[in-house]
Amino acid sequence: MSQAAARSAGAGPFSTFERMVAWRYLRSKRKETVISVIASISFLGIMLGVATLIVVMAVMNGFRAELLTRILGINGHLVIQPVDQPLEDYAEMAKRISGVPGVKYAIPLIEGQVLAQGSIGSGTGALVRGIRAEDLARMELVSKNIRHGTIEGFDDSEGVVVGRRMAENLGLVLGDTLTLISPEGDITPMGTTPRMKGYPVVAIFEVGMSEYDSGIVYMPFSEAQLYFNQEGRAQTIEIYVDNPDAVDALREPVEAAAQRQIFMSDWRQRNQTFFSALQVERNVMFMILTLIVLVAALNIISGLIMLVKDKGHDIAILRTMGASRGAIMRIFLMTGAAIGVTGTIAGVVLGVVICLNVESIRQFFSWLSGTVLFNPELYFLSQLPARMDFSETFSVIIMALVLSFIATIFPAWRAATLDPVEALRYE
Repeated sequence: MSQAAARSAGAGPFSTFERMVAWRYLRSKRKETVISVIASISFLGIMLGVATLIVVMAVMNGFRAELLTRILGINGHLVIQPVDQPLEDYAEMAKRISGVPGVKYAIPLIEGQVLAQGSIGSGTGALVRGIRAEDLARMELVSKNIRHGTIEGFDDSEGVVVGRRMAENLGLVLGDTLTLISPEGDITPMGTTPRMKGYPVVAIFEVGMSEYDSGIVYMPFSEAQLYFNQEGRAQTIEIYVDNPDAVDALREPVEAAAQRQIFMSDWRQRNQTFFSALQVERNVMFMILTLIVLVAALNIISGLIMLVKDKGHDIAILRTMGASRGAIMRIFLMTGAAIGVTGTIAGVVLGVVICLNVESIRQFFSWLSGTVLFNPELYFLSQLPARMDFSETFSVIIMALVLSFIATIFPAWRAATLDPVEALRYE
């Protein structure tokens, strides 16, 4: 009989006969309850492990993407500071740098730490950023998220723009006075006296990152020059580029456009510790959660070994009827692989469903427990982000399938090497 005829008769590798026997071994019988329970636990373990990995990786990616968007939406990708003399030509320099290909715009800034007090008498630390109205309008993360008031006429308003959380914490509404206290005030014969001045709140913004919504105050550039004793100059120039990951290529053109000695730093240097910690945490979580899938794969091994022991009589009969060792091995490989494959598929489906509804799930559990899960004050973001990456999801699937297939090899080999004479001797 030819090989094609043998396969059509159901005797080839992974034939109908082998698949039928493997499927029969997967179905539970009353006397095989323990084996069935172990197989079910293996299936649930792989499903939950894969789903957990997908969800955790998606949330970590969402964290990084959201934080990167907000951090780079508020802060420049490149920051220029003067070296030899103050930035008195800041307007001309910003205009020259804005003309460099790849640069969106350059913004002169004045910054200073202050104590901010509101109408209810409480105070909080704040970062005042002196900025021109045209530049504030370019910062879309702020200008497009104005919740109350307006930034039109900001330069002439002599007022300030604050975040929503700061307004809530200090009891401020539009038109209220925000009192700013700076330790770097006027120099008198008795020493330096703190500077205290009140500014009306002309607008309230919300970017969705609590660190910024509760800690930043935008002030007209000319007012900031007077308040921080920086008349006629800027402290820094922040540069926003088209591609933040390609800032290195813009260093030389920007230095040439500055036409003076400058010190330059980019967003990766200023946030290196933060994003490195995120990357390390993400890798460690992946390794730890992989252990869930590994434990489930070990359950497959124990379940199949018990199945081989229980089916020793059946294996011996199949061998005496002409089944090869390869056929026996493939039968148990398919039995174990079926658990791994179906568990992985179910885990992917469950993980995708959770990722698509992660914020609703968070709100439900917050309501159920009566506590705030994922507190914005601690995690900086106002909602739980989840962004799935195809390559990561694919790697999780491959990892789960490989572990499942590896787990079936030893029990299948043990079944294939079972001696039919020994198995039937005491029957």
